[in-house]
Order: sequence, then structure tokens, then C-alpha cells
Amino acid sequence: MSGEPLLVARGLEKSYATPAGAVRVLCGVDLDVAVSEMVAIVGASGVGKSTLLHVLGTLDRPDAGTLTVAGESVLELGEARQCAFRNRTLGFVFQFHHLLPEFSALENVSMPLLLARRPAAEARERARLLLEQVGLAARLEHKPGMLSGGEQQRVALARALASAPRLLLADEPTGDLDRATGARLHELLRELARTLSLSLVVVTHNEDLARCCNRVLRLEGGRLVPA
Repeated sequence: MSGEPLLVARGLEKSYATPAGAVRVLCGVDLDVAVSEMVAIVGASGVGKSTLLHVLGTLDRPDAGTLTVAGESVLELGEARQCAFRNRTLGFVFQFHHLLPEFSALENVSMPLLLARRPAAEARERARLLLEQVGLAARLEHKPGMLSGGEQQRVALARALASAPRLLLADEPTGDLDRATGARLHELLRELARTLSLSLVVVTHNEDLARCCNRVLRLEGGRLVPA
């Protein structure tokens, strides 16, 4: 694990308007994530963990603060450049897989590359290699409805890796899985971080997954503190 941060967040703030007034969710969050580092973020339900992940992934904009990923000050980019940066540098995995049910595993994983106008043959080959890497070489042509929950999550993980991101953001990636399947996914994430020089920020309630990470931070009172 390199000591040079891939992600540097400083003073991130985020509030939401409600009928009862503004609710502050993030109150000056600071975070560094090194290359190949796995960071778990834990905390009570509703405290803002998913909001923080969305801000780190540029899916939501903070009210204040700075965010640098792979040397790029991403909050200063225009919408089109930020979208291109997100597609090139970031990968996302969520608790619910959001796979396209009418397409095979291979087609689901190919999709981000096809949308990026990569040649179809190249996209299929990249998808095949990724599915082999996550242990699904025998499931390439299976549609999501023919796969178990753990297999679907691995397809979603392969899809998140299709564009060779530098940073993977995962929101409760094992929340829908049984303990044994979740444990296999934890090990896979650790292996990918090591072999692909991939940094990960994982929001989780799963104590076993948190223990797999290099650091565990708690979101509390709108700030990150050591867990």
C-alpha cells in the first residue's frame, strides 16, 4: 500500500432542506485514502454514510470543501468533464446490483465499455476476463435471474471494474448476502485491491468486512473519527 493519497477530501459539508429546517449531514469531513488502501466507513443508520460516498463519487455535490482524486480537483470540473472523470477513474458497487435483467452477465459487464464507444470485441474480451477473475467463467451467458445473489454481486463488481477505475466506492456491498458468500466477497475485494492497485472506500454495517479493511472510520456528528 503506497503512502501517497489517491483521494484527499477536506472540509466536506452537506445539508438538506426539510420542512423542519436544514439538516446538516456532513460537518467538515476530512479523508485521505492511499493507493491500494481499503477504508471502511461505519456508523448508525441515517447518519449520512451513503451521502458521504455519493459526494466522494461526485454523484452529489457538497455545500463546501475540496476533493482531489488521482491529482484532479474534481469539484472544479465542469459537468461534462466531471462525468468523463467519474466514468474513467471511479467504480461503484451498491447493495442492490442494478443489473439489466434482459442481458447476460457478459453483456452487463460489457455495457460501460460499449457506452464509452470501445470496440465490441474489446469490450466482450475485457468483460470475459473480469468475470473469470471474479470466479464466474462458467456463468458468462447467464442472465441475472439465473444467478444467485452472490453471483449477481460479483457480476456487479466486474462491471464496476470494467473501465479499470483507480477508486472503487461500495455501499453495503454484502448487505444482501449470507455470511459465507459475504466472506468470499470480502476476500475478493482484498485481492483486487492488492493485485490491481485499487483503492476502496466501503460503507458497511458488516463487522467482518470492516475488519478486512486497512482502516475503519466512524461517521459521527457529521465527521469521520477512528472507530
